[in-house]
Amino acid sequence: MGRDHLSNSEFFTQLGNLFEHNRTKGHGSVYLTQKRLTFDSTSASTAPTKVADDPLWDTHPEQPLPVLIRASNNRSDKKAGTDRQDVAKIVLSTIVKPDDIDTFYIQYAEACKAGMSSLKKRDRKKGKKDKKKKKVAA
Repeated sequence: MGRDHLSNSEFFTQLGNLFEHNRTKGHGSVYLTQKRLTFDSTSASTAPTKVADDPLWDTHPEQPLPVLIRASNNRSDKKAGTDRQDVAKIVLSTIVKPDDIDTFYIQYAEACKAGMSSLKKRDRKKGKKDKKKKKVAA
């Protein structure tokens, strides 16, 4: 699990490649996750102090915390009777410093919008159309 994190620019390049790979493949998912990095447990001086009145006392650190952004595809196995091939899992991650978070999220939103161009419109089931016709006729 000791993977190195990519720089922010490398992350966006690889994320674009991941979206493009799924677009050309015709199926698959891209999972995007983000989480706040926690304090170093060895240094007690930077940990926030617990306040009795505030239930979210740990969300107000003295110094802003970096954010870990991850992107991955879903590993898929070859399915019998289909043209689906084995696909290895691709995992990308980067750490965003608090000072760079605004510019990062602007680029992140653009990358996600570009990746959504390959989404397919949901197919409506024939049964739903038949139910609508019956309601109109009745």
